[in-house]
Amino acid sequence: MTDPRLRHGRASLAFSFFSQGVAFALLVTRIPAIQERYGISDALLPLFLAAVPVLAGVGSVLTERIVRRVPVSAVLRWAQPVVLLALLGVAAGDAMWQVAVALGVFGLSVGALDASMNMLGVGLQAAYGRSIMLGFHAAYSLGGIVGASLAWAGAHWDLALVVSYFPVVVVLVPAALVGSRWYFGGERSPSDPAGEGGKDGAAGDGGRVAFRMLLPLALVMTFAYIGDSTVSNWSAKYLQDVLGSSEELATVPYNAYMVTTLVGRAVGDLGVRRFGAVAVVRYGAVLAAAGFAVVAAAPGPWTGMAGFTVLGLGLCVIVPQTFAAAGRLFEGRSDVAVARLNVFNYVGFLIGSPLVGALGDAWSYRGAMLVPMALVLLTLVYAGSFGDGSARYGVGHERPRIADVGRGGNRV
Repeated sequence: MTDPRLRHGRASLAFSFFSQGVAFALLVTRIPAIQERYGISDALLPLFLAAVPVLAGVGSVLTERIVRRVPVSAVLRWAQPVVLLALLGVAAGDAMWQVAVALGVFGLSVGALDASMNMLGVGLQAAYGRSIMLGFHAAYSLGGIVGASLAWAGAHWDLALVVSYFPVVVVLVPAALVGSRWYFGGERSPSDPAGEGGKDGAAGDGGRVAFRMLLPLALVMTFAYIGDSTVSNWSAKYLQDVLGSSEELATVPYNAYMVTTLVGRAVGDLGVRRFGAVAVVRYGAVLAAAGFAVVAAAPGPWTGMAGFTVLGLGLCVIVPQTFAAAGRLFEGRSDVAVARLNVFNYVGFLIGSPLVGALGDAWSYRGAMLVPMALVLLTLVYAGSFGDGSARYGVGHERPRIADVGRGGNRV
């Protein structure tokens, strides 16, 4: 029988992922309204947008250092309210410097939030002894759908940004703080107070995380987010400008992608338990590449929409399993590995959209879709980094484990 602390920790962490999905969707889907409110020019807007993932990468690196001294759960407990309050700050300012500060705080705290959530998720999965990581990311996808729906409602009824954001922040901040009481893991082991423990064979000499061993997973993470940013930034334009859809229909592919991402992650843990992480990642990469191929060759908008839908089912399993693989590979130093790996989330996001846009302008947008397709297929080359048959965490493989979160953990 599962320890009640694990069940409560799992539920509270899932709520954190959900809240983060809501907050991020509310920000990115209302960018035109933010631009209009502050009078941000088209030339200046890309700098504002690029600053958020850059600062998020900085926040992730800082989190790696902070958790050497404080529990991961403490970082998450305070990063989440800061993210939500920074979101409200984006809506409530009057001057450009105010939105710049709010976006800066949002970026730094998002990096800390993403890193700490995935650190705890990896540790909880180890404590459970079976795959649960995809479920956390499914909660994030659900939050993204809810946030995008709330943003649509705000835009539809022409609500001021602060009116749209304030009720969400008022609900989520107290709920996140209450839920944080049940976070499980993140305490440093008394035998390892300085956080220098780890298995030399996996983490390198002295327990350090060897980048050469992390590099395959970092590349996979980058490739996955190049694919994801391609869908989020270019699916509507592609359908409308290349495939000739209406403006209304062009909004559908991203929603369909989000829904299939949710579905794929909701059932993905069962696939990992049954077939293993390596097989799930391989199937996901092939399915995502097939989706990009359909999009590139689509004769019309409905076929293109089908391609984006298939793409979501395949791409959605890769990122959660990349974090989980880092936790297995660097057991005893998973927090460091996750924080460093999380940086490549933002690298992929920064590369993906400009890369596809440049190729589309210089060549063709159909051809540009083949580039993320090829990059996703490269995941097959690195699939062996996701473990072996023991990386199933399924029935017959369950066993008591040490919850490796933030320098040691709790024995269950």
